[in-house]
Amino acid sequence: MVRSWVPLVLALASAAAQATVYELPENGSAVFGSDETIKSTYQDTLLDIARRYSLGYEEIIRANPGVDMWLPGEGTNILLPGRRILPAGPREGIVVNLPEHRIYYFPKHKKNEKAVVITYPVSIGKMDWRTPLGETRVVSKQKHPTWYPPESVRKEHLANGDPLPKAVPSGPDNPLGDYAMRLAVGNGTYLIHGTNNPMAVGMAITHGCIRMYPEDVAALFPLVPVGTPVWLINDPVKVAYVDGELLLEAHPPVDAEGQTVEPNLELLSQLLDKALGSETAAIHWDLARSTLQAASGMPAVVGLQADPDPQPAAQAGQTLPSTAAADSPAAVADSPAATAAPAAVADSPAATAAPPATAATPTAAPAKQ
Repeated sequence: MVRSWVPLVLALASAAAQATVYELPENGSAVFGSDETIKSTYQDTLLDIARRYSLGYEEIIRANPGVDMWLPGEGTNILLPGRRILPAGPREGIVVNLPEHRIYYFPKHKKNEKAVVITYPVSIGKMDWRTPLGETRVVSKQKHPTWYPPESVRKEHLANGDPLPKAVPSGPDNPLGDYAMRLAVGNGTYLIHGTNNPMAVGMAITHGCIRMYPEDVAALFPLVPVGTPVWLINDPVKVAYVDGELLLEAHPPVDAEGQTVEPNLELLSQLLDKALGSETAAIHWDLARSTLQAASGMPAVVGLQADPDPQPAAQAGQTLPSTAAADSPAAVADSPAATAAPAAVADSPAATAAPPATAATPTAAPAKQ
């Protein structure tokens, strides 16, 4: 059984909202959290529930196929996806994984304190307005920011019959919300900020900025010092091997322009081999492929630890018992045909391939939003 990290519930500015902090295990495990099922009430929408549990639009929709977004109905079972695999890379500062529409913050901790990760859903850049990739940093922070829309954004709004002023003051009509953290990338035009349209959090809808629920950014803002490193990455597929189980978590891949694309089925075996290291596992390749294609964002068990020297009594083609969670497909095949099958996986452009971040700019610089 995979051991999940114990969540610690944070009190947020909004009493109805929740976020979770997870302790990083000393053994370096990348798997944390757990899924939960609740029953909706007659007044709930799926988006109300998503915000209440700090989940994004795409997350809640993919986890509950067939459930009406606006009228789930009284007593409907709603799955809250909370089990995750950490993105690959450094466990410090801020990591934003674009296909996942999720931000991870690894606050610095003192010697006698346990390391934790804090995670929230985010919106990312829409068509033709991609969020840039690469390493950057937080160069400034501002409460109740004024929005100075870039000329390109003003032209877009004007073409749509919605002209914008050169400056939008703080308040309920400001799309930056009440908190903004400016990044060095793009000459300071990209922000991590709140929103006056929380229903769209978790979608590809911004002009390249990273948008958060108002209560989430309010909780994160005071924790992040200026100078914090930020990694903007594109990792649609994450794998982990924990306690004899090989887990695969797949999200819809996005291309260099931030658009959803079909998964590339060429590299899955390499990712799985890397996760296994020197261990041996029986992999259910059909299940791995279907998990990749479904891209539900929820980890599924696609392999189990295998004995490299099976007892003579073992029969060829015998099926291993599954220890997969109840919400994921069951069996993992222990057969030569399964383990020898060709590989597959989503191709993710490397974050390091992006140009280095540029120097900081004043807080009054235009922001993409």
